[in-house]
Order: sequence, then C-alpha cells, then structure tokens
Amino acid sequence: MSSEDDAKFMAEAIEVAEKARFRSSPNPWVGVVVVANGQVVGKGFTEPFSVVGLAGNLEESTVLEERFEPRAGIHAEIKALAEAGELANGATLYTTLEPCNHYGRTGPCTDAIIESGIKRVVVSLIDPDERVSGSGVEALRSAGIKVDVGQNAVEAGQQLTPYLHHRRTGNPYVLLKLAATLDGRIAAPDGSSTWITGEEARTDVHKLRAESDAICVGAGTIRNDDPRLTVRSINFVTDEDPRRIVIGEIPEGAQVEPAESWKGPLRDLIQKLGDEGVLQLLVEGGADLAGQLHREGLVDRYVIYISPSIMGGDDGKPLLSGAGAMTMNSVSRGKFVNVTQLGEDVRLDLVL
Repeated sequence: MSSEDDAKFMAEAIEVAEKARFRSSPNPWVGVVVVANGQVVGKGFTEPFSVVGLAGNLEESTVLEERFEPRAGIHAEIKALAEAGELANGATLYTTLEPCNHYGRTGPCTDAIIESGIKRVVVSLIDPDERVSGSGVEALRSAGIKVDVGQNAVEAGQQLTPYLHHRRTGNPYVLLKLAATLDGRIAAPDGSSTWITGEEARTDVHKLRAESDAICVGAGTIRNDDPRLTVRSINFVTDEDPRRIVIGEIPEGAQVEPAESWKGPLRDLIQKLGDEGVLQLLVEGGADLAGQLHREGLVDRYVIYISPSIMGGDDGKPLLSGAGAMTMNSVSRGKFVNVTQLGEDVRLDLVL
C-alpha cells in the first residue's frame, strides 16, 4: 500500500468509528477496516457497552459493583474480521486504536487478528490503557505481522480525546456547555433562560448529551428551568440517557429524576466518576457551578453557544458567577479549537 492509500483507508476507519460515538462508552470509539487487493472487505466499530445505574445519593455508593451491571460489547476488530471472512487472510487491517491484548469482558483482539491470517496492521494510536500500552503491537509483531503506527494520528486523537484523557489522568473529560447572548448573559434577571439559542444549537446539545456518560447541573438550574436532561431531537438511536447528577438538593417532583445528588467537593466528584469509568462529563450550568469549575481548573473544554441577541444592562446572569480575574495579566487565555455556525447561532469550542 502507498502512503496515500494508508491515509485514505485510515480516514475511512475514523469515519466508521463515528458510528460508535454515541453507543460504546466506556469502551473507546474505535473504527476498523480490512483491505484486500485495494478493496475494503470488512468494517467494524465498537458495539454498545451499557451500564445500568442506580439513582439516589451518589455519596452513599462507594463500590462500583453495587451500582453497575456491565454488559460487554463486540470490539471493532472482531466485527471487521467477521465481515471480511476468508478474505482477511493476507489482508491489511486499519484500526484507529491499538488492538487489545488482554482478557477482559472479551478475549484479546490480537488473537483474532493473528488467527485470521492478517499480514499487516496499521494503527493510528497506541492505547494508553496500562493493560495494553504497546503490548498489542508487540504481540502482533511477535507473530510475524508487520505493524505500522501513527497513521492519521492527529485526527484519531481528536476523535478519541475523552478516552485518551481518561486513561492518562483517571478522570473524565469535562465539557462545560453554556448558552449566552452576545453580551455574555445566560439568563435574564428573573432567572429564566429558555430559549437563548435556536433549534439547531439545541439539537447540537443533544448530540453532546448522547456522547457523554454523565450530565451535571446545579440545583439552581433544576429549580429555575426544570430540565429533563435527556437525549432528544436527534436522528439516531442511543440505548439510554446519560446519568444525571445534580449539585445540591434535588427539588421534589423535578423532571430530572431519576438523578443523583452530590453535595461534596467537585474535584472529588470528578475523581469518583473517573473511578466508575465515566469517560466524558457534560456540565450544563448554571453560572455558579460553571464559575466554580472554572476557578478550580476542572474544565477541559468550554463549549459556548452564542446567540445573535443582546440582553443589555448588568443585571442578567453572566457566563461565570463568582470572583474573576483581577487584572488582564491574570485573564485565562486559550485557543478556539472549533467555530461552527448552527442556524443563527455560533458554537465556540475553547481549550485553555
């Protein structure tokens, strides 16, 4: 295969992986294609992995096994090899993440690759999971399979950001989502905030929810807006809604139920969720919670939807409540990693 072919087929594997984005966590969103004689003969993406949680007080549940019943999903490599069948013998396999080489809820993908007769494997990224971390590549090479690593690594890394972050830090990737007027107000003086943005932006938020394992909001948001925080308004099927966590007391009869209440330090919550396998946590406000997360440096990515509207005055709710930078030298500066127009609104993705 030429370098151009490798780039083309890995791009196709990345595209295939998108089918797992809303369905596979806590397993990574992996895509695989098998190529024989220049033609794709097999495709696969990570099958759903679901957990059944229990609502209640999050601080009272300390043992993972007490809270969740895991259900394993089929790995992308296995699906692609099954589709390729005998054509896999002598073929090249492209995968966005290093194949696993350990027994978990499924057997090692490296064994299946070796047994299929695959002659070459192209890998975008080494899996930082300590159970893999290069051992998959080593096992394939020991079996006489040629392995190349690093193809389309930037694109695959962007796609797998939540998983890679979790495996490297132990914590979920924290997205802080806010919707604001052009002058930076997320709610009117009376506390109302429905609706600042238009339908396309709201649909995009549902995609964020669908790809997140948990959603977190402050109790004030529940009292003022009474949101359900479920996944709606999208053209695909997700097996279940994300876990819903409320910082503070959950008002009786709130639509967010079943939900979990948290009253401890935010840093402890994030660490606990990481221990429980949460890859991505979506925080949907309000301003007090957003400000606290920002000040404590707990936000990995800011997703801000700006509407072409101006509230005016200084009595509306700002994006972030609480103490801010005292001088321009202490202002938090980052970079926009994505700018997207959604109808009349604009989505800004900021990483500090």
